[in-house]
Amino acid sequence: MIQFLKDNIATILISAVVFGLMAWVIIYRIRQRKNGESSCGCGCSGCPESSRCHK
Repeated sequence: MIQFLKDNIATILISAVVFGLMAWVIIYRIRQRKNGESSCGCGCSGCPESSRCHK
């Protein structure tokens, strides 16, 4: 087990960082939706998808 960790430590660390960033982005987007913020960063008045938006 220790040898496996030694052989793959770089892959494990990089994977942990990538998964951590992905989790942060997902949590950030969920919080944005709950707070009523638009996902694109602009207003919904001219958006063709405004009828499907969370508003």
